[in-house]
Amino acid sequence: QVHLVESGGGMVQAGGSLRLSCEASGGNFNGHAWAWFRQAPGKEREFVAAIRRGVTYYEDSVAGRCTISREATKNTVYLQIVSLKTEDTAVYFCAAGSASNWYQGSISAYHYWGQGTQVTVSS
Repeated sequence: QVHLVESGGGMVQAGGSLRLSCEASGGNFNGHAWAWFRQAPGKEREFVAAIRRGVTYYEDSVAGRCTISREATKNTVYLQIVSLKTEDTAVYFCAAGSASNWYQGSISAYHYWGQGTQVTVSS
């Protein structure tokens, strides 16, 4: 059974940084795309960043502040966020999938999901 487990969330002041981790287990993830999504209170889940075979995509509002990376030997994906803003406050979810439209940021392109990790940015 596939499990994705996120970690690294927490409370941070605006302007600070965090590195989120997502460790995957229980499956063969060769060729999969990996992504981070986030969901703020009262809002829909939105795409943040994705990576597949070294190719990355970012949502416009985080481009330049986020870096997604993957350590294949550890089946772990990371999301580094710098210059955090209060509007970055959300639950951050890791996802994995093999759909061809993985780069479009669509939730439906990903079929494995973690439980999420809370990021709270204070002013």
